[in-house]
Amino acid sequence: MDRTFTKSMAWLHTWAGVSIGSLLFAIFWMGTLSVFDLEIDRWMMPQTRLVPSAQPLSLDRVAQAVTPQVPAGAAQWRVDLPTAREPVLTLSHRDGKGQATSRLLDPASLAFIPEQGTEAGSGFIFPFHYSLHVKWMDLGKWLVGAAAMSMLVLLVSGVVIHKKILAQFFTFRPRKRLQRSALDLHNLTGVLALPFHFMITLSGLIIFITIYFPTAHQAVYGSGEKAKAAFSADAYGRFKRAKANAPGTLGSLDAMQARAEAEWRGGRPYFVRVFHPGDANSYVELRRSYAADITMNLDQIYFDAASGALLHRFEARPVMTVQRFMSGIHFIRFDHWTLRWLYFAAGLCGCVLIATGFLFWIEGRRASHAKKGLAGVRVVEGLAIGSVSGIMLATLAFFVANRVLPLDAAFAGVARAQLEMGAFWLAWLAAFAHAWLRPAKGWSEQAWAIAALALLALLLNWSGTGDHPLRTLGTGLYAVAGMDAVLLGAAAVAAMVARRSGGRSDA
Repeated sequence: MDRTFTKSMAWLHTWAGVSIGSLLFAIFWMGTLSVFDLEIDRWMMPQTRLVPSAQPLSLDRVAQAVTPQVPAGAAQWRVDLPTAREPVLTLSHRDGKGQATSRLLDPASLAFIPEQGTEAGSGFIFPFHYSLHVKWMDLGKWLVGAAAMSMLVLLVSGVVIHKKILAQFFTFRPRKRLQRSALDLHNLTGVLALPFHFMITLSGLIIFITIYFPTAHQAVYGSGEKAKAAFSADAYGRFKRAKANAPGTLGSLDAMQARAEAEWRGGRPYFVRVFHPGDANSYVELRRSYAADITMNLDQIYFDAASGALLHRFEARPVMTVQRFMSGIHFIRFDHWTLRWLYFAAGLCGCVLIATGFLFWIEGRRASHAKKGLAGVRVVEGLAIGSVSGIMLATLAFFVANRVLPLDAAFAGVARAQLEMGAFWLAWLAAFAHAWLRPAKGWSEQAWAIAALALLALLLNWSGTGDHPLRTLGTGLYAVAGMDAVLLGAAAVAAMVARRSGGRSDA
C-alpha cells in the first residue's frame, strides 16, 4: 500500500508540475520581482529618484498645492505620503463618474513631476503576479488561485516521494549528467525554501478569500446588496456620509494628523483622503501606515473636514486581523531590508525549483520519446524555454523599452506605457516561437540574449540619466544601485548558463 501510494504521489507530482509549470513560473517570477516593485519604479521613473527629505511634511501645505488641481465636482481626492521606498507624493482624484486620475509631486518643492509614461513595477509587474492582467470576470485571479492550489499539491507530493529529503538537501552534483544535476538542484531549492513555499502559496489563497468564496459572508449577513455593504463595512471600515449640496471649507489637516497620531499612539498616516471636497458635509480619512508592522492594518480615522471633529474610528476585528496578517507576510510592505532580500532569494529558489523540474522531466524522456516518435518532449521543452527564459527576456525587453522610448513617445495612437507593455508581450511571444523553432539551441541562445539585454538595460540607464552605480551609491539612490546590481548579476549568471548549456554533453 505504501509503495502504491508513493507511486501515485510521484505520478501526481510529475504531471501536475508539467501541466501547470509554465503558469507557476510566471507567477513566481513576477512575485519575486514584486518584492522590489517600488525600487523598480525608481529605476523606470528617473524623475522620481529623490532622496527622502528629513524635514517634516505639512499636510496643510500639501492641500494648498493640490486642491487647485482637483477638478470641480470631484467625488474625492487622495494624497499618498512619501516613504523611504517611494519618496514622492501621489495625488489621485475621482470625478463624479468614478474615473481616476493620478499625478506625482516632489515633497520638498511640492512641484508636480512630469508624467513618467510607464506602469513600471507597481503598475505592471505587481498586478501581473496576482491577476496575469486578465480582468474579464477576474479570470486571471482564478487562474492564479488554481495554480496556488496546484503548488500546494506539488509541495505535499514532493515531500512524500522524497524519502531521503534531508540527505538530498546536501547533495548537488553540477558536473553530472543534466538530468542528475537538475534533480539535485530541484531537491536543494525545494527543501531550502520549503517553509517559504508553503507560506507564500497558502497566504496567497487566503488573502483573496472574498474572490474565491464570494458568498461566504452570506451565512452571517444574508444576501443582497445591503448585506454585502454591511459585510464590507464590518470587514474593511469605509465610513460614508452623504453630500449636503452646500458649500463648505477644509480645516487644518495638520491638526487632524496630530489627533490621529495621538489616537494611534505614535502611528503615522500613509495617506489622506478628502471626500466631497468643497461640500459642507465633506470629511477626511487618514489611514495608519503599516511600514513598521507585518500586519497590513485597516486602522482608519474620519474627521469632519471643516471643524476637524472626530466622526468615526475603525480597527479590524480578530478574523480580519488574521487575514491582514496573512496579507502582510505575503505582500511584505513593511520596512525590513534583510527580510526583503530573503524573500527575493526564496522567490528565486521557487523559480529554480520549477525550471529544474521541467529539465528533469525533459531529459528523462528525451531518448525514449525520440525512439517512439513522440512529440511530447518537444512540446514541453518549447513551453519550458518560453515560460522560463522567455519571460525573463520579455521582462528585460520591458526595461530596455523604458530606457529607449522618450517620455512623450506614441505610435498609432498608442501611448508610451502601452508601448512598453507591448514590447514585453511581443518579446515573450517571440521567445516561445524561437523555443519551438530551435529547441536544440533554445536554452543557450536565449540565455545569451538575457545576458545581452541585462547589460544593455544597465548601460542605457547610465547613458540616459548619468546614474551609474558609483554615483547612485554615493548619492543615496540605493534603489537604482540595487536594480543595476541585479541586472549585472543576471547578466553574469545568464552568460554562465549559456556557456554550460551550449557546450555541455549529456552522454
